[in-house]
Amino acid sequence: MTSEASGALALDKPRSPRRPAARRSNFELYSWLFMRLSGMALVILVLGHLLIMNILDGGVHRINWGFVAGRWASPFWQFWDLSMLWLAQLHGGNGVRTIIDDYARKDSTRFWLKILLYVSMALILAVGTMVIFTFDPGMPAD
Repeated sequence: MTSEASGALALDKPRSPRRPAARRSNFELYSWLFMRLSGMALVILVLGHLLIMNILDGGVHRINWGFVAGRWASPFWQFWDLSMLWLAQLHGGNGVRTIIDDYARKDSTRFWLKILLYVSMALILAVGTMVIFTFDPGMPAD
């Protein structure tokens, strides 16, 4: 092969980009996977929560301050409720983020809707987590 022929083979294809493509992220793949895994975990957590709170041992009539205090005195139930809070909030927020991406036409609208979503998610997670960890079961039920 001559150097002229090998030089011809080194030419770019006519429709190839002039600059290298931006690095792709796997965020959407991980987001999709998170939705499936968190959905399965939430089914177990929520059905367990509904069974314990609404069906067993007298149902909703026994739920009062003392019941919640006794439940949250155990680290197991604190972890259960905290997991349910975090997974539900992140699962729902991820779904709303996808809806915003699908239906918001303008970039500025998409940006502000996502900012509103992320701020509201952070506030709900912060307040919910604070309530679970700072709840004092010894406090009077007034």
